[in-house]
Amino acid sequence: MINYIKESFEELKNHVTWTGWAEAQNLTVIVAIFSIIFSLAIWGVDSVFGEVVKAYFSWLS
Repeated sequence: MINYIKESFEELKNHVTWTGWAEAQNLTVIVAIFSIIFSLAIWGVDSVFGEVVKAYFSWLS
């Protein structure tokens, strides 16, 4: 187990290419914007579906 942890740390330290700070910030902004847009789209679909279900059940009664 200790050997595995040492080898994993060595791999991360010497063989992984890490994204630069500026690129990481840009990608974070892109992910945040996409998440907001996606959540608004799901909220819109949920609202419309809720109104359709409410109208259907009021029509039944």
